[in-house]
Amino acid sequence: MPEGVIKIGVVSCSGENCLGGTISRLATRKMIDEIYPDKTVTICLPLFLAGGEQERMFANAYPTITVDGCDKLCAKRATEKYSGQVSDALDVSKIIGKEIAESPALSTRNLTDEQREMITKVAQEIKTKFEKVFTDYVNTLIKSGKTPASGCGCQCGG
Repeated sequence: MPEGVIKIGVVSCSGENCLGGTISRLATRKMIDEIYPDKTVTICLPLFLAGGEQERMFANAYPTITVDGCDKLCAKRATEKYSGQVSDALDVSKIIGKEIAESPALSTRNLTDEQREMITKVAQEIKTKFEKVFTDYVNTLIKSGKTPASGCGCQCGG
């Protein structure tokens, strides 16, 4: 990561078995592609679980938000197990309802307008959490005498 750039990691659910997982991934993509493309990094949960050093190092050194599709909270649990406490977490089932979140997954080509609205709503919730985490992180850097240009100190080049 280039010096002076502050990024926040977003780890989304990789569950393919329920709609909540699909919505969590698509809402995370909205953060990366549309809402904060220059400030958001996604962390691949399967690679993270398989021992991906860069993913684990990033989640340990930078603020991270998890976006889980259901109340099993796999992304949050894995991140906290291998990299420490997350900065914030989102459970999609609390936003769209447990029954809807646990309904069968479907192809993104077959999403209804109502499901697209759910994706937008979840993305807005991520955005709200992101803005607080980002502000808190910048304030922490300032209080510690560091600036974004100081790098992160985790040996990742950031």
